[in-house]
Amino acid sequence: MTDEFHRIRRLPPYVFAEVNSAKAKARAAAEDVVDLGMGNPDSPTPPHIVAKLIEAVQDPRTHRYSASKGIPGLRKAHAAYYARRFGVKLDPETEVIATLGSKEGLANLAQAIASPGDTILVPNPSYPIHQFGFLIAGASVRSIPYTPDDEMLRAIDRAVRHSVPKPTAVIVNFPSNPTALTASIEFYRELVAFCRKHEIFILSDLAYAELYYGDTPPPSVLEVEGAKNVTVEFTSMSKTYNMPGWRMGFAVGNPKLIAALTRVKSYLDYGAFTPIQVAATAALNGPQDCIEDMRKLYKERRDLLVKGLHGAGWDVPSPDASMFLWAPIPERFRHLGSVEFSKLLLARAKVAVAPGVGFGEHGDDHVRIALVENNHRIRQALRGIKSFLQGDNAAPHMDEHKEDAVRA
Repeated sequence: MTDEFHRIRRLPPYVFAEVNSAKAKARAAAEDVVDLGMGNPDSPTPPHIVAKLIEAVQDPRTHRYSASKGIPGLRKAHAAYYARRFGVKLDPETEVIATLGSKEGLANLAQAIASPGDTILVPNPSYPIHQFGFLIAGASVRSIPYTPDDEMLRAIDRAVRHSVPKPTAVIVNFPSNPTALTASIEFYRELVAFCRKHEIFILSDLAYAELYYGDTPPPSVLEVEGAKNVTVEFTSMSKTYNMPGWRMGFAVGNPKLIAALTRVKSYLDYGAFTPIQVAATAALNGPQDCIEDMRKLYKERRDLLVKGLHGAGWDVPSPDASMFLWAPIPERFRHLGSVEFSKLLLARAKVAVAPGVGFGEHGDDHVRIALVENNHRIRQALRGIKSFLQGDNAAPHMDEHKEDAVRA
């Protein structure tokens, strides 16, 4: 029998595993680690959403199998959200499907539309499912720049001219995880025009649509006239409504792609538990002040963390959106790479972050820091980081660092 299955062989070792292992050892040794690694919201789901879940679950009729594509009321509620937020009109029957989080939707769309020999264009760095969903489906991935500008558009053009066959789809994710970059509607117009001309699908991950800190909300690519001809966009309720464990997301847009995703999902699941879908409907249709409260919370944390890191001598840019800082590794530690630097930060500062290489090899000179702890814990993390950075006059040699990691 084979030692390893074909699809598993296409997946590299999980790059977060080393940091997670060191984190587990530190906690097992009763060390107090401030975990800013995983993008896992720490605030409770708003009470009116929880109340609707409790109400719905008490009705025995909701305990049966649900609808794989989402109950009609939920799809209508999400279409209404797109209309008021983006001015985009969607048909709830043919252009909206509920998913078990945006991650599941992306992975299953990859199964629906990708074949061995297909090429998918993916920003590097980007969220892992953007690449690995298609690798698992048997397709090939070609990296493109992660910045929403002419450089990315030129790279897409080169890929079309020099790939045989031409790429099937391009993935965009703005506001971006991990880089926190945002895209303008002008960028989307150019992208849509190019992809319509060359018959390439656009797969847009808009999970952080509501997590922005300026006066201009991030746009949807579907706001561009004609975008629906080539585009499917994924959103998630995880961050917008502090519902990460509920696993509720959506795919909207091109009817052909939505139909393909619907067909694949019909073989794989019966949809989310109906009370969760009912509660998600209440979230979309109900009061939205909880979203503004969420934005204020993350903005306060962002400002506290960025100011504190600057005070510690770590020059980290302040993001305009998302729940992450994309932090360049301090120059004297850059030779270590993001995994070893993350382990060093854990060992000496008792702070866990996500190594940038986990989002692609072009992220190896950065770490991602999530805004997922309260202000008290962030101040604790800053004290540890400041002590570590200002206590070292020079970067450690690799052997010295490995000893630190073992002690952690």
